[in-house]
Amino acid sequence: MKTTQLNHVALQVEDIEKSRAFYAGVMQLEEIPRPAFSLPGAWYRLGADQELHLIGERPGPVTGAASRGDHWALMVDDIDAWEAYFQEIGVEYTPRRTRPDGAYQIYVFDPDGHCLELCTLPGAAG
Repeated sequence: MKTTQLNHVALQVEDIEKSRAFYAGVMQLEEIPRPAFSLPGAWYRLGADQELHLIGERPGPVTGAASRGDHWALMVDDIDAWEAYFQEIGVEYTPRRTRPDGAYQIYVFDPDGHCLELCTLPGAAG
């Protein structure tokens, strides 16, 4: 008996439309069909077969939203391009860091304060 892969990440958000603007617009994720749940929400494709599930009507504030606390991460192919893109559209992000394994990482926060890490493969920092 074993786990085989991460299936999805679920985040509760206050305003689905603001979150859609961030995840589809800023993060350029592809929205995918979602079952007709009783709460509002949106689903997005992450890579080949993982998903991000946004669940509306968050009841309280996001806690622990910091790069060293609760966060989730996406592997990116070109961190230079993501940094230039964020600068071009005026999205705040943390300055690039290098992890001990040689991967680059930057952090960006969604409209609710959820922390999202963008990272490269280990060793990319050379």
